[in-house]
Amino acid sequence: MKNNMREGLLIIDIQNDYFDKGAMTLVNPDEACTNAKRVLERFRAEKLPVIFIQHIAANPAATFFLPGTAGAEIHPLIQPMEREKVIIKHFPNSFRETELLDYLKAINITDLVICGMMTHMCVDATTRAAKDLGFNITLIGDACATRNLEINGEVVCAKDVQNSFLAALNYFYSAVKNTSQYLKLD
Repeated sequence: MKNNMREGLLIIDIQNDYFDKGAMTLVNPDEACTNAKRVLERFRAEKLPVIFIQHIAANPAATFFLPGTAGAEIHPLIQPMEREKVIIKHFPNSFRETELLDYLKAINITDLVICGMMTHMCVDATTRAAKDLGFNITLIGDACATRNLEINGEVVCAKDVQNSFLAALNYFYSAVKNTSQYLKLD
């Protein structure tokens, strides 16, 4: 604990549907998950709080993260341990209509390390909300994944989506680092 700061790890939506043969496959999810696991291992080794966010679709028109499906399950590489909190959400912002804020306050978290999926949606919405709620944020960019997007008939490749969102979040909302920088391996 530094200067009365208490750090917690927030792992957002690293769920099976985002991986190969899933209902919403992302670009490079395996690399992002492996990096998230490296950060998770540090938190576990230091016995720091870990919170998993699991998105379960509530919209009847949803095509992924459907309740009761294997696709909605947290990826096997980073399965939560018994003492780690799992919070179910139904919206991109992990704080919306969940117990996340109350839980973080109850365990005196001031600083959040965030990783997860999709960078342009749930990671972005949650990071911005967390900053607005007063948390200090470190976002582990290479422990996040996104996908190609389209606007006005033009495809924006996942690498550009990722870099754009990370650059925007790095300005005010968070300090964006890669896994090795965060773990001080560089």
